Amino acid sequence: MSPTATRERRPATRAGTAPIDPRLADRRRAVTRRGSRRRRVLVAAAAVVSLLAAGAWPLLHSRVFSAAVVRVTGNVRTPTATVLSASGLGTHPPMIDVHAGALVAALDALPWVRTATVTLHWPDGVDVAIVERRAAAAVADRSAWAELDATGRVLATTPTAPAGLVTLTSVGTPGAPGTTLRSARRALAVAAALPPAFKALVQAVAPAPGGGVDLALAGGLGVVFGPPVALPAKFEDIASLLAGAHLAPGSVIDVTVPASPAVTPPPAGSNAG
Repeated sequence: MSPTATRERRPATRAGTAPIDPRLADRRRAVTRRGSRRRRVLVAAAAVVSLLAAGAWPLLHSRVFSAAVVRVTGNVRTPTATVLSASGLGTHPPMIDVHAGALVAALDALPWVRTATVTLHWPDGVDVAIVERRAAAAVADRSAWAELDATGRVLATTPTAPAGLVTLTSVGTPGAPGTTLRSARRALAVAAALPPAFKALVQAVAPAPGGGVDLALAGGLGVVFGPPVALPAKFEDIASLLAGAHLAPGSVIDVTVPASPAVTPPPAGSNAG
């Protein structure tokens, strides 16, 4: 028999393609295994986070993390109980449910509150700092009196005239505490700026036609103040005339033009003395 040549058998390949290098095939399989392992790790991690979150949620809503220590400062005219009730902090809610912005909005609606600041101190503390408004004038409302701040906000109602406050007239009827009497703002601009030494002489402040303001002073004197501008100069004019001249009751001081005051004497035949 004639010798037969022996050929090495190679892996079958698709027609028209070169055989795959075994090292490259091993590399591809390793990459595939690593990708599969990474996906399993991510799935396991997500499961652990979900389990932890499920356990933490009830804990965060338990008494352990409740707003147990609430400190309220700066409130003089607003009772602490009112602050706690309006903010909801009186029930010691979970800290995770305490939202400073919502609490500030609720507190700002209280009549005397000008600004409120809420600070959270985990795990169980909340600080509430209140800055209150100041009463600037009072308005008679039938059988009661309303205290107003310089913006026209109604702060409180009392059965008698509040001591130390200037009375406003002809400014309309005030609403409930927390509302704003906008028609009083022109008169309030003057009333709130009255110098302390001069305030005791002012019996009433009222808006006047044309955007001006009128004042009624002790002794039967009147003041045509004009628009509520150049207030220091106008107050100085009034003080100079009161100190330097004997004005008969019924006289009217006109300071509409600052630094050029005028005085109108009482009408002839009046009972000036």
